[in-house]
Amino acid sequence: MSYTYKTRGTCSTLITLELDGNVVHNVRFTGGCNGNLQAIPKLVEGLTVEQVEEKIGGISCNGRGTSCGDQLARACREAYEASKK
Repeated sequence: MSYTYKTRGTCSTLITLELDGNVVHNVRFTGGCNGNLQAIPKLVEGLTVEQVEEKIGGISCNGRGTSCGDQLARACREAYEASKK
């Protein structure tokens, strides 16, 4: 399942990802800090939604209360919940 998520409170504006059951694949960010947004997809490739949430959910960038990693964790959860409907 392919999913697109509109980010909130970050420099990146969109996240696209694919889920195979609850396993995350092919994460791509639009906008944001190039280095971080190349690294994050490589680090989460093949992890479950729960593992992504555990590892990078809740991270804040510059006091914003969220970050690109946190937004990815939210996107993964939203995609997973949508896939169950």
